[in-house]
Amino acid sequence: MATLSNPMPDVWWKTTWPILFGLCALYLPTIYTFANRVWINEDQAHAPIILLAVAYIFWQKRDCLLGETQLKRNPVTGWALLILGLLIYLLGRTQGVKSLEIGSLVPVLLGALLITRGVSTIKALWFPLLFLLLTIPLPGPLVDGLTGPLKQYISELAESVLYWAGYPIARSGVTLSIGPYQLLVADACSGLNSMFSLSAMGLLYLYLMRYTSWIRNGVMVASLLPIAFFANLMRVIILVLVTYHFGDAVGQGFIHEFAGFLLFFVSMFCLLALDALLGWALVKRPGGTR
Repeated sequence: MATLSNPMPDVWWKTTWPILFGLCALYLPTIYTFANRVWINEDQAHAPIILLAVAYIFWQKRDCLLGETQLKRNPVTGWALLILGLLIYLLGRTQGVKSLEIGSLVPVLLGALLITRGVSTIKALWFPLLFLLLTIPLPGPLVDGLTGPLKQYISELAESVLYWAGYPIARSGVTLSIGPYQLLVADACSGLNSMFSLSAMGLLYLYLMRYTSWIRNGVMVASLLPIAFFANLMRVIILVLVTYHFGDAVGQGFIHEFAGFLLFFVSMFCLLALDALLGWALVKRPGGTR
């Protein structure tokens, strides 16, 4: 009777368990801190989804992590990346720089994989490793620099659309006046957060769909930011209309909180509708592929 091969070789386990233990010791406290302080905010709500998706992809590709064959290992580069990642982690942890603390996970994982598995494993896991970069909070100065212009554009477009529709609306900077109400287009309504979140979800969607058409993938990626901007514009317009017709209490109550779900729904609907349209157009053309 043939014996079944061990799915997790002893050699692999002996060389890997210290790394797994170290990763858990370093990053479980970090994840706990982020879950209670950072990811509860709307602008970083996508980060836990990214971590779960990365864990799922690693599990899907566990064969390249558990296999006995190890090709083109590069311990020199691996140790350099590992030490660099640990230094970044130490700096972020001790100085309270959250982006460095969570961002250090990428070079640490790259270094550990190069040491224990090799370049072939890095190639097989390139997407989840890069996808982890989207868990890093954007720097404050960059957020401040982008938020102002986005709020201005959103305010101008919302005013134009509602004025064209016949509503008594006026604008002063990023403040919209409609009827007896004044609404300030806040930072959360700039669309920057939704652009970041939709980009993450869109890239994950494309990776899971495995389209072979560069045209389809390129158009989908290029559409992520415009779709997020459009969805956020719809969010602001709906909030203005609800406030005008039903009062400030309704507009700033449950409806205001529900608008976040509406934003995600509109974004994903537009993304899926575009995907379906592209799929139909590419299949119809001669020699079309997915």
